[in-house]
Amino acid sequence: MTRILVISDIHGQAAALHSLLQMAEYAPGKDRLYLLGDFINRERESWPALREAMALVREGARAVLGNMERWLLDASGRGEGLPADAEELRFLNETPLYWQEEGFLFAHAGIRPGLPPDKQSAADLTEIRGEFWADGGPLPYTVVFGHTPTFKLGAPAGELWLGRDRIGIDTGAKHGCRLTLVDLTNRMAYSCGIKQGRQQSDCRLSSWEPK
Repeated sequence: MTRILVISDIHGQAAALHSLLQMAEYAPGKDRLYLLGDFINRERESWPALREAMALVREGARAVLGNMERWLLDASGRGEGLPADAEELRFLNETPLYWQEEGFLFAHAGIRPGLPPDKQSAADLTEIRGEFWADGGPLPYTVVFGHTPTFKLGAPAGELWLGRDRIGIDTGAKHGCRLTLVDLTNRMAYSCGIKQGRQQSDCRLSSWEPK
């Protein structure tokens, strides 16, 4: 069975990403994997995670830009980031802001309610917060998003946030909580603890139900 798998806000945690893909027995070419941006932080030591995302895309995954990738593009344009001929920049310039599939819309931060996807601004898709998730109104698809840690949305730290037509999957890896790979097909969540910038041994599998 083909599964739709999604992960967001890796923030340099490449080892945890690999652990989760192994736990889920991810099968490139069969499963459909979406990477929802913020692969990196501003610190250069996190930037190798971008190459991990690139490798997954070469195997068939789909990626979208996060606000950190847009920051890196801007910084590189000012000569403060990657070299102008860097392969990573070519990758980022070819990466879209959203994907749609089977009743889902995948974006880093969400959407501005009332506008179709192709009318959203880059800032909305990569930076929007309360105007999206606090709106609560019905949408014509389920938006799967990261950017805002779920504990800031009212979910327990390290857990998914489930709203009406909205699924928040940034479970706070950047903040010492967890990194989570979500199986939308089977409603399962694979997660590993992150503390002080390092993966912890407490990886687990749990189930969830849409709201």
